[in-house]
Amino acid sequence: MILDTLNIINFKNIAEEQISLSADVNCFVGDNGAGKTNILDAVHYLALAKSMHTLTDSQSVRHGEDSFLVDGRFRRDDGRVDQVVCGYTRRGGKTLKRNGKEYDKLSDHVGGFPIVVVSPADSALISDSAEERRRYINRLISQIDRGYLAQLIRYNTTLQERNKLLKTNPTEDMLLIYDAMLSASADTLFKRREEVIAQLRPMVDEYYALLSDQRESIDLEYRSDLQTAPLSELLLQSRRKDFVNEFTSVGVHRDDVHFTIGGYPLRKFGSQGQQKSFLIALKLAEYRLLAEHCGDRPILLLDDLFDKLDMRRVAQLLRLVGGDMFGQIMITDCNKHRLQRTLSEAGVEYRLFHISQGKASL
Repeated sequence: MILDTLNIINFKNIAEEQISLSADVNCFVGDNGAGKTNILDAVHYLALAKSMHTLTDSQSVRHGEDSFLVDGRFRRDDGRVDQVVCGYTRRGGKTLKRNGKEYDKLSDHVGGFPIVVVSPADSALISDSAEERRRYINRLISQIDRGYLAQLIRYNTTLQERNKLLKTNPTEDMLLIYDAMLSASADTLFKRREEVIAQLRPMVDEYYALLSDQRESIDLEYRSDLQTAPLSELLLQSRRKDFVNEFTSVGVHRDDVHFTIGGYPLRKFGSQGQQKSFLIALKLAEYRLLAEHCGDRPILLLDDLFDKLDMRRVAQLLRLVGGDMFGQIMITDCNKHRLQRTLSEAGVEYRLFHISQGKASL
């Protein structure tokens, strides 16, 4: 998958910009706050119809404006071309069009334009709550399995309705109806998560070994209430607790993925370099999984590449992603000379853009 051209209007600090991209490595360099990451975020909007940060659409509109527009021309690995336009207005909301036709549901777009992001925000996968890791796994699986996304939406909707019901003295008959609906979706989600994490595990181990001089054993461990019993049974067992708490206390909405190093929690026992190497290995494994399932090599976004990584590990990463298995890559860094030197040492060809106050120049 290659993004040939990117057009941006009133997106964050970018007033208007047209960028012709290389099919290989594209580097965006400039001071902090210049707009480098905003360009990557515009690409993310085209691929997944949302920001790669926890921002609302309205927060992505340039200050003083009422709307933004992001337009891109994608070329698939088999030569097919797609034009994607994502727009937002404060009054009308968000629209997404592919080849001039608007989607009935934004979720129909997910998975059609695979993308993987490596950024400093990834540290939240280790340091933050289970919700962050569930969100990551859901986003990954949704790109390779549209049926999973439909079941996830159905499960979350049913969960909200069941929680509302618990606050209003529900009858047992009503709860049984919601229990059956939750269980049907939960079974699909649980099995798919189990499968995908099992597929990721050896890939993460392989990439971690390539990135790190150390040979610590690392692992991903999936934990779910459904590993002990079917959800229908668990809901019956927790009935009294749910009545008291007025929310659903068991289910796949409580799932987690534990990251370990040497058998111990990565969050507590991994150094900063080990944690960063693990996260990059995880994202490279994600890339490989998406490439295998989607039929197109994803676009790889490397934001603030040198964050917490020494130059040796960065060079090793660039040698890895410079191979034939990887497609188009976009990199941001504030130090042009450091990036150029590392890319040259890794033998990687690239196109360099200078970013200043939301403007890009070669």
